[in-house]
Amino acid sequence: MPEEQVAVADSTAVRVALWRALHVRADAAPHVLEDEVGLRLAAPDDGWRARPDMDRRGTSGMRASIVARARLIEDLVVAEARRGVTQYVILGAGLDTFAQRRPDVAAGLRVFEVDRPGTQAWKRRRLTALGFGVPDWLRLVPVDFEAGDSWWEELAAAGLDAGRPAVVASTGVSMYLTREATAATLRQVARLAPGTTLATSYLLPLDLLAPEERPLMEATCRAARASGTPFVSFYAPEDMAALARACGFRETRRVSARTLTERYFADRSDGLRPAGAEELLVATV
Repeated sequence: MPEEQVAVADSTAVRVALWRALHVRADAAPHVLEDEVGLRLAAPDDGWRARPDMDRRGTSGMRASIVARARLIEDLVVAEARRGVTQYVILGAGLDTFAQRRPDVAAGLRVFEVDRPGTQAWKRRRLTALGFGVPDWLRLVPVDFEAGDSWWEELAAAGLDAGRPAVVASTGVSMYLTREATAATLRQVARLAPGTTLATSYLLPLDLLAPEERPLMEATCRAARASGTPFVSFYAPEDMAALARACGFRETRRVSARTLTERYFADRSDGLRPAGAEELLVATV
C-alpha cells in the first residue's frame, strides 16, 4: 500500500499541536501564541479536550513551555528575516504551522521542514485537504533516519544553500538523542554560513529542578520510557553552551524558563508560566 495511504502523524507531534490549541481555548488572553492550525491538521475527535494529557491544570506548565518556545523562535525568525536572512530550517518539524500562520513572513523565505517520511506524507496530504497546499517556498524534506539517510544531504537536495545564513530550529528533540548525535547535528549546523542562528531546546537534569517540579518530570520520564521513546540526554545550561562552542558556534545565549516567563507571561491573572524543566540555547555561527 502506498505510504501516503498508511502514513499517520507522530503522537508526540499531535500532542504538542493540541497543547498549542488548548492554550487558545482554555487559557486567558492575551495568548502567547495563537495557533489552532495544528488542531485542524490533527483533526482529533470531538472529545480531545477530555484526554488525560489535555488536563487544563495538570499540563499548564508544559503547555506554557510549548507555546513559549514556539513564540521565541517565531520572534527570532521574524527578526532575522528583517535582517536579510532568507532560509529557515525546522528539524523534527512535526505539526509546525509557522508557514500557514505567518505567510506574510514565510513567503519571503525558503522554509525547510525536516521529519520522517511518514509524517511528511501525512502532513502534505492534510495541508492539501485543508486548502493550504504546499507552496514552492515551503519544502517538506523527508528523512528516513532509521535507514541512515543524511538530513544534511537531503536538505541540500531540497535547495538549502550552505553558503548563506539560516535560522535553524530544533525543539523537543535533544532529549531523545545521545550526546554524540546532538554534537553531530551541532557540527553540521555550524558549517552553515556566518550569521546562521540555531535555537534548540533541552531538558535539565533532575537535580537542577526545583523540588516541586521533580515529581512531574519523573512521571514524564516514566511515560516516555513506557511508550518506547525514552529520554536519554539531559544538559546543564553551561554544559550545553560549552558543547555548542566546541562544535563551532561563536556565541551562545541561554534562554531559561525564567526568561520566558518575564518576556511572555508577565502580569498574567491566571499565573500561567513555563515549567522549569526545559530551557533553550540560541547559538550563532
